[in-house]
Amino acid sequence: MTIEQMIARQQELLNAARSAGRNMTREEAAEFDSLQRSIDAARAAGAGIAHGGQSSTPAAPANNTPEGQRQQTPAAGEGGNGGQDPQNAQRAIEAERQRIRSIEDLCTEFGLEARSYIDNGSTEEQVRAAVLEHLRSQHSPVATGIQVTDTQEDKFRRAAADSLLMRSGMTLERPEDGARSLMGMSIRDLAIECLQRDGSSESNLNRRSSDELYTMMARGFYNPEASFPAILDQTIEKAYKEGYRKVAVTFDKFTKKGSLKDFKKHDNYYVAGPVGEFYEVPENGELKHDIFKDDKLPQRQLKTYGRQFTLSRKAFIDDDIGLVTSLPARYAAAARKTINKQVYQILINNSNIYDGAALFGKEHKNLLASGTGVTQEAMQTMIMALANQKDQFGESIIINPATIVVPSGMKFDMYTLFFSPTINTSDNTQAVNPLYQYRDSIEVVEDPTINALCGGLGNVMPWFLIGDPGDTDFIEVDYLNGQEIPNIRRMEAPGQLGFIWDIYLDWGISVMDYRGAVKNPGIKVDTKLKLV
Repeated sequence: MTIEQMIARQQELLNAARSAGRNMTREEAAEFDSLQRSIDAARAAGAGIAHGGQSSTPAAPANNTPEGQRQQTPAAGEGGNGGQDPQNAQRAIEAERQRIRSIEDLCTEFGLEARSYIDNGSTEEQVRAAVLEHLRSQHSPVATGIQVTDTQEDKFRRAAADSLLMRSGMTLERPEDGARSLMGMSIRDLAIECLQRDGSSESNLNRRSSDELYTMMARGFYNPEASFPAILDQTIEKAYKEGYRKVAVTFDKFTKKGSLKDFKKHDNYYVAGPVGEFYEVPENGELKHDIFKDDKLPQRQLKTYGRQFTLSRKAFIDDDIGLVTSLPARYAAAARKTINKQVYQILINNSNIYDGAALFGKEHKNLLASGTGVTQEAMQTMIMALANQKDQFGESIIINPATIVVPSGMKFDMYTLFFSPTINTSDNTQAVNPLYQYRDSIEVVEDPTINALCGGLGNVMPWFLIGDPGDTDFIEVDYLNGQEIPNIRRMEAPGQLGFIWDIYLDWGISVMDYRGAVKNPGIKVDTKLKLV
């Protein structure tokens, strides 16, 4: 190739990269440099005039960086010698070589592969950004392969806690290995083994009286490394969680669960009202401006509820395992039952709510004028009352019936009403039961809390139709940060003969919208046959 042909090839390489909006790849840069070395060698050999006496020209710029593009000369045909400026061309070649050297130095220093960055035409700034990102991603903890495993003491404590639970009659799906072998141990035996494991210098512990052992265990109350208090903590925690999970309550079937982050009154948010209807715009007419409304929702606030219980000195000596297992479970269940009772008190007491009117009443159009039993007419009326409510702004809303809440004793009638395809008419003929279509969409909830709040069997008891929570808000139960399982902690109480635990939970119950339910004052509820 003549010098002119080599320069033309260099120009082709440069133009190809420039038209694609990129720098030259590694292969293109290598070819460019090879051509330049050939041009330099030809000049050194005295071949300056290789065609028709025309002087050769220096090579075209080799870089396509923004700086290099500003230094490029006019395209071929705009000036002599293919339009190349010898000084600018030489500077472009040096800039490309410098780019490659800088990328290689950066990648070598920080352990990256330079080839991919050179081939894809990355600039030095782009490579520096890639290096920074690499360093950020490598700041995570170094994987040493070391794993923190449970010690034998941890396994023993879990096994001892599970043994106490199983000994009390509680069923565990996956008890800790060794738990069954510890089930025959009394609390006294467990205390002795714990003292021995904790390195007690006392000798002949099995000859000590239970009272003496209790005194020794009480001293370990303040020691965070002591085994016996830790085992009691684990046992009680598992027991109260199990009790909380298994308690039979119904309030969560028709209320919403909410979350608040503190104990302040929360009243600083609003519900947006409907926008106006669309009006016809005549030709050359004007669009009418619309102003939508909003309305503040009711306040919500949390309160703290709790109790305290003690594993006393007497219970330790008597080996009363029930105080360690069943008592915490009962207190945890009591927390859920308290919430359940408070929700039903709102329904039964019918106190004034956020707008100053009673929850169920004439003002809210959600109370039947007279109570009835479970009848087709009552259900139709209540469904219609629920569906014909209007929102805060007087606009029609759609509320689908979802739950019927009845006192204990009414559920039999509900099943008859909803699960019979046909019914008897007044003239003793069979007809289609229209409520049969609701058998899968409406859930019947029966709760004896209503019976208790109304004075027991033989008294008039109301029942309720509640709308789908997705269509409307009715009653919301809020928890602190969404935590609905009670907290439990062991308390340090010097001077008291016993291990003491606090159990507490933060919640708040708020009526958010009266439109979510309709009340039937009901009738007297009693057994079909007299009890002794």
